[in-house]
Amino acid sequence: MQQDPQAGTPLPDHADPVILTEEELNEILTIRRDKLADLKARGRDPFWQVLYPVDNTTSNIHARFDELEGKPVSIAGRIMSRRIMGKASFFDLHDRDGKVQVYARIDALGEEVYEEFKKMDLGDLVGLQGEVFRTHKGEISVKANEITLLAKSLRPLPEKWHGLKDVDLRYRQRYLDLIVNPEVRRTFILRSRILRELRGFLDERGFLEVETPILGTIAGGANARPFITHHNTLDMDMFLRIAPELYLKRLIVGGLERVYEIGRNFRNEGISIKHNPEFTAFELYEAYRDYNYMMDFVETLISTLAKKVLGTTTITYQGTPIELAAPWRRATTLQLVQEATGIDFDLIETHEAARKAAQSIGVHIKPDATWGLVLNEVYEARVEHTLIQPTFVIDFPVEISPLTKKKVTDARLTERFEVIIGGREYGCAYSELNDPIDQKERFLDQARRREAGDEEANMMDEDFVTALEYGMPPTGGLGIGIDRLVMLFADAYSIRDVLLFPTMKSMK
Repeated sequence: MQQDPQAGTPLPDHADPVILTEEELNEILTIRRDKLADLKARGRDPFWQVLYPVDNTTSNIHARFDELEGKPVSIAGRIMSRRIMGKASFFDLHDRDGKVQVYARIDALGEEVYEEFKKMDLGDLVGLQGEVFRTHKGEISVKANEITLLAKSLRPLPEKWHGLKDVDLRYRQRYLDLIVNPEVRRTFILRSRILRELRGFLDERGFLEVETPILGTIAGGANARPFITHHNTLDMDMFLRIAPELYLKRLIVGGLERVYEIGRNFRNEGISIKHNPEFTAFELYEAYRDYNYMMDFVETLISTLAKKVLGTTTITYQGTPIELAAPWRRATTLQLVQEATGIDFDLIETHEAARKAAQSIGVHIKPDATWGLVLNEVYEARVEHTLIQPTFVIDFPVEISPLTKKKVTDARLTERFEVIIGGREYGCAYSELNDPIDQKERFLDQARRREAGDEEANMMDEDFVTALEYGMPPTGGLGIGIDRLVMLFADAYSIRDVLLFPTMKSMK
């Protein structure tokens, strides 16, 4: 039986990558299971270990070396590389925060423990106690005086120099991706920090975090196709929420005045670098505010998060410098479409004329599209992807904004804006519609669209209309996609790079 190639000295940096054949892999699996069986037979089953007294991390050892030098530490992590040299060895121990070099000597560990250590494999999880020091070459290290096997790795990790490059495999086996790609770990630590700072920002401003239903009898709050499930006991179909908006507004009616929710939404739509069927968003609603106030709010929120998490408001996304500090540009859909195409939709009076104008510049339009739908189609086709620096695109057509107040000066448009950065939408905000009569009429219009085959149209929500009839104060609402915000801060190309477990097609 051959030696497990992952158990010995790692290849030098210039070596060709080792790609295991199926036969070699099977032999490694057998070797590692034989080692585990031997440990169990000698009463040293590593999986019996339930507690290890960790009192430090690798990053803390590096950060506080002057304070910790010469002092004992207890750490734990995974063996990721090592070099065995007779009676002394070096190995890298990785934990969540980073790595540290460990120096293992037979005279410090004792012959029995040192021999046990030499039988360990790359990927094994160990705990160790030792003394912090710096080697002659200047590398911060830990001199081990005790090493304990905490869990046996029965499968070989991807070879270090070849790496885990298969993108599909990385997403399907994220646990493996996290082990071998430190930059992936950093992305998800960054995501956690963003959420923590977001909550702190909102809590400091008096917002109340709430939870609303994910299962409901109506899919409302956004234009999107819902996922449908069935409740057996009640014998009725239910929907996974596409947005929490209508429930949060009910809380504004109830007098909570400032509420927010961070949670999962579900939309039965396509998968792309920008879309996943389930995603994380946050929505907030504040009484006695409007969309103008929300623009100031968003500028402050995102620039503050960037300073807290990244230490700067000047970032680079996919090679393009972006400045997140205020002020951001504010421009209407009409203005931006005219700048991009030369067409002034404000002067177009009929639906037919609007359709012809769009077709004249090569934008495909449905034969029954109204003026507002045409304006939005042209904006999405010719404008949105060109807006690189942070921009508030304001005043969207009423047809695509069924929950938004109309502009007093132009009833074709609404007090709504979208946040565009790097050519992508990151969120939107409204001056919320609080007129129950108008809201019911818009729901009825959405219901007609749904009956005509538009699966993304809103459903009628009679109870929400009833809530509005009790009176909802003027309110500003805001929704931002957390996944896209993490993509921006982490310079991630695809939404799958910031989701721990993105939706994947079944392998069966």
